[in-house]
Amino acid sequence: MNFKETLQKKTKEAEEIVLQYLPKEEGFAAQMAQALNYNMTAPGKRLRPVLMMEAYRMYQGEGTLVHPFMAAMEMIHTHSLIHDDLPALDNDDYRRGRKTTHKVYGEAMAVLCGDTLLNYAYETAFLAFDMDREGKRTARALQILGKKAGLYGMLGGQSVDVMNDGKPLSRQMLDYIYENKTSALIEGSLMIGAVLANASAEEVDRMEQAGRYLGLAFQIQDDILDVTGTKEELGKPIRSDEKNEKTTYVSLEGIEKAREEAEKLTGKAQKLLTGNHFLQELLAYLMNRKK
Repeated sequence: MNFKETLQKKTKEAEEIVLQYLPKEEGFAAQMAQALNYNMTAPGKRLRPVLMMEAYRMYQGEGTLVHPFMAAMEMIHTHSLIHDDLPALDNDDYRRGRKTTHKVYGEAMAVLCGDTLLNYAYETAFLAFDMDREGKRTARALQILGKKAGLYGMLGGQSVDVMNDGKPLSRQMLDYIYENKTSALIEGSLMIGAVLANASAEEVDRMEQAGRYLGLAFQIQDDILDVTGTKEELGKPIRSDEKNEKTTYVSLEGIEKAREEAEKLTGKAQKLLTGNHFLQELLAYLMNRKK
């Protein structure tokens, strides 16, 4: 089996796990569940749950303890996309090849859908306590999930991004935004997989560092694709960064330097993931992706 076939298999496995935790569309709040599921079932890379699953297996994790966290992480990521697309933020009409939530369900429902999905992610993660008798691994994983998604992680990064729309940014501030807005959930995915597999503190730190490098490289590649890709490839409008007057690695450094930086960061992450050939190949694949 070649790498692409292996990736498809692992992505499908992760997606099937995530979809098991979606809410039923019933009762008075059925439309909210429908809006939530509309986003969660949209085509996607399922990168974060795949990374979490691989880190769990890398440290000999067994059983299904990681499953609720895989679903929760994908829910948190998807919640951020729903809110990113709102008129008050990026005002995008398409995401993952579909009309965005506010275009289908209205702006108010899109705001509530993002809020609901974020909360539902934690409801889902709490289910891991049913499989963890002592609860220590689950509790630590929840601490990581909360921090990496919150003020000192993704949401903190998003806030700085929004506050500086249309303003020139220093490389230092841009790194801060990327390290939090994008890297934080990738770091958390690798860390949680390791924690649930009972990895040592040193190994968990190594996963955090690998995730930081990977997240930065991933976001820089997104910057490049926003300029060089097509709407059909990306499933969303191109040149949205330019439209929103955002400083990116491309606008700051140029495409060639941005590519060099992404390659350097990918190499650093690969060194930290020695021992997992699939993850090393995955990083190279992400560096050369078209969507």
